[in-house]
Amino acid sequence: MLKLGLAVILCFASLGAQSLTVGGDIAQPLSLSKDDLAKMPRAAASWSEHGPAVNYEGVLLYEVLKAAGAPLDKQLSGKALATYVLAEAKDGYQVVFTLPEVDPAFTDSKILVADTANGQPLDATHGPFRIVCAQDKKGARSIRMLEKLTIVKLRK
Repeated sequence: MLKLGLAVILCFASLGAQSLTVGGDIAQPLSLSKDDLAKMPRAAASWSEHGPAVNYEGVLLYEVLKAAGAPLDKQLSGKALATYVLAEAKDGYQVVFTLPEVDPAFTDSKILVADTANGQPLDATHGPFRIVCAQDKKGARSIRMLEKLTIVKLRK
């Protein structure tokens, strides 16, 4: 019985890791499942980390933040320009993006919250979600095992 109970707990723990939470200084905190992301506008990026290019598909970080009510588009001015996004991975790795880096009104860079690679769901060592910054020269901000985005306004 103990083994079965532990198996159920582990199953639910792994299911909990299948969502991306978006919180912080925003109007509408979110918890997005893989199904939720699949219903959002899709985008793609090709990127090579260590070898042949991988074709990733997912949702632009911009779309995720917009759904959460982050100050983007016409709201991204003045004090809102000092807002950043802290992206956190399951293994504790963290990276930062400023809002102008993700808003198409400011940049042509596309930052992707990927959920597939070469048409397949991301494996456990990379997913279920991964940020892909295809335009970055180094892969340090293409964070794997993404599980949390926190929006922080430096100037209130």
